[in-house]
Amino acid sequence: MTPAARLSAAISVLERWLAGVPAEQALINWARGSRYAGSGDRAAVRDLVFDAIRCRRSFAALGGADTGRGLILGGLRAAGTDPAPLFTGIGHAPAPATEEAREPTDLEALDCPEWLAPRLRDALGPDFAGVMEALRHRAPVFLRVARGSVPEVRVMLAEDGVTTEPHPLAERALKVTGGARKVQTSRAWQDGVVELQDAASQAVVEALPLEDGQTVLDFCAGGGGKSLAMAARARLRISAHDADPNRMRDLPVRAARAGVRIARVSTADALDDRYDLVLADVPCTGSGSWRRSPEGKWSLTEARLEELLAIQAEILDVVAPLSRDWLAYVTCSLLHEENGAQIDAFLSRHEGWERMREIRLTPLDGGDGFHLSLLRRIPVNR
Repeated sequence: MTPAARLSAAISVLERWLAGVPAEQALINWARGSRYAGSGDRAAVRDLVFDAIRCRRSFAALGGADTGRGLILGGLRAAGTDPAPLFTGIGHAPAPATEEAREPTDLEALDCPEWLAPRLRDALGPDFAGVMEALRHRAPVFLRVARGSVPEVRVMLAEDGVTTEPHPLAERALKVTGGARKVQTSRAWQDGVVELQDAASQAVVEALPLEDGQTVLDFCAGGGGKSLAMAARARLRISAHDADPNRMRDLPVRAARAGVRIARVSTADALDDRYDLVLADVPCTGSGSWRRSPEGKWSLTEARLEELLAIQAEILDVVAPLSRDWLAYVTCSLLHEENGAQIDAFLSRHEGWERMREIRLTPLDGGDGFHLSLLRRIPVNR
């Protein structure tokens, strides 16, 4: 495909996304109907699409319209590329560009949803502009060294064309600096020596009070990334639970590859036991990971936020009785309502708990945005 044809393909995918089709599904449908497109073409179109979604408001202003064509045109102008040689209307190229650029407003330039701006400003303070700017760009790829020394694993990855550097957020975090698409074909990946995990997510696990012999419940386990990271830190008896068990379908294979044991438990089994530590990585807006999942920035509504706040409070109320000692509340959100305010409300409802530690990470720290509130039962005789 020519560069101009790739632009046309991205325009068509974005039009489907704007009509309500998830971007991944729109990309799959396009690829199935475009057998002539090679792997390089598919990767290029995918990058164009997700860059446009991350920067929807600013690209729409620069492109003259909030359409697939406007977003791609705006992306070229944002990069300082003259669209005329590509928007020619010849062959598979988009029609000549006649749309006029408009200077984005401050919030448009930061690609911030209008209704969320006051909440994000309140939560982020002076970091607001810097964080929103960071969320306009692709997230780095991070690995967690599951086995072996960090220097040895870096050499092992480099032999397969994956270059890395240590990252200060977590002791065993590696930032991929080259060859990211080769990670899952590398020997280190195949042998379970590394796992894909954001550095901030690793930092959250490192902050948990884990000791050999503890029983741990990962109540909202998802794919099990934090369960695997906890298992690598200490000899634990870990039970992983998720409201949608299908999300954990790959966990047995991942655990076997890492050489650890993690039990998958049903809701009934999870609620019928007690644990030394309960981790609740709750459903949230995902605002801290919008670099990685940018569609969420535009699909989130006030009604959905209120729904999530209710779900988070309900999960906290459900899991609190399951913990003998520690309760770890985690979100990948930047919003105060989902983080500190949610824990303030929990503590007002439940006596006998105290907040021991609170960690807030944003993309300015290098990884995704995360919040951790670490709560402990107050001893009865204190």
